[in-house]
Amino acid sequence: MTAIRLEGVTRSYGAVRAVDDVSLTVNEGEFFTLLGPSGCGKTTLLRMIAGFTDVEHGSIWFGARRIDAVPAHRRNTGMVFQSYAVFPNLTVAGNVAYGLRARKVGRAETGARVARALASVQLGALGERWPHELSGGQLQRVAIARSLVIEPAVLLFDEPLSNLDAQLRTQLRVEIRQLQRQLGLTAVYVTHDQEEALAVSDRIAVMRAGRVEQVGPPEAIYRTPGTAFVAEFMGSTNMLPGRIEAVDGAEIAVRAGGAMFRVQGAAGTVGDPVLLSIRPETMRVLAGDADGRSVTEDGRSVTATLVLREFLGPTLRLHTVLPDGTPLRVAALGGQEIRQGAGGALLLGYDAAQIILYPAS
Repeated sequence: MTAIRLEGVTRSYGAVRAVDDVSLTVNEGEFFTLLGPSGCGKTTLLRMIAGFTDVEHGSIWFGARRIDAVPAHRRNTGMVFQSYAVFPNLTVAGNVAYGLRARKVGRAETGARVARALASVQLGALGERWPHELSGGQLQRVAIARSLVIEPAVLLFDEPLSNLDAQLRTQLRVEIRQLQRQLGLTAVYVTHDQEEALAVSDRIAVMRAGRVEQVGPPEAIYRTPGTAFVAEFMGSTNMLPGRIEAVDGAEIAVRAGGAMFRVQGAAGTVGDPVLLSIRPETMRVLAGDADGRSVTEDGRSVTATLVLREFLGPTLRLHTVLPDGTPLRVAALGGQEIRQGAGGALLLGYDAAQIILYPAS
């Protein structure tokens, strides 16, 4: 297994700084994901690790070996592309064997390694098929097998599932993660899909405009985002502008949307403008008395008006508005009975410890 270290890596295209002074460490055997919107620099960074794009400033290390000046074919990396990059004039086995033949590996060893690689991606019986006879998922498995057969120290993925349908993406991401664990390879994975990143990663680096906004395990990135950008990018959240009205020890009272929210574990001063990040799934529809007061909570609730409900099977997405008309999305279990129709009042409970407060910029 090989650790990867990036120190002050930079790459510009004209006046655009595609990657801006990025320093990261990927641990041995780790599944590390570069996540961000289009144009944030994640693919450029991956291509610098692979050797397909030159490093303008900084250095890249595989273990104790500096490799940023080493040609791509001598870095011992396997690369899986979004477009499969399968040769149509070669069989499945021929495609997988291509890298070994380029390295002048003997015929017997090539045959054995191709067989092992195809078996690892569940294509052991399809070696003599032609690419046009395969599905998209099978073609991507061929691309993965071709990367594995050279026995790389590092495995790189450039949005490998983006051309597949939703169900197949879910299936293949599980297979990729299991395969990486079985082989113990260090993997760097690029995606713009937040759910995909959360599902497969040991750690995630969220990128924005060429820089790294936050690095951490998926749970930490999702539950305690370090910036408002990360909070909004990592899944769905309600970002409510508000103002601090009171500070009581470790608890802050914020008026947002015409309602009062209490936030625990945050710092601020009365009068400060702030943003509240509230995940839809952290809100709960409560029972209330005739005056709209919670009968099951200790004051951690707000009243909202139901605008629209979307039944999504396992979940129920509620579109509501707070007293001043600010939208607030709520996610409830699909089996929960909610009798109110559009225009009805809902009492919504929340956990003050799950609301994240950011200074308004």
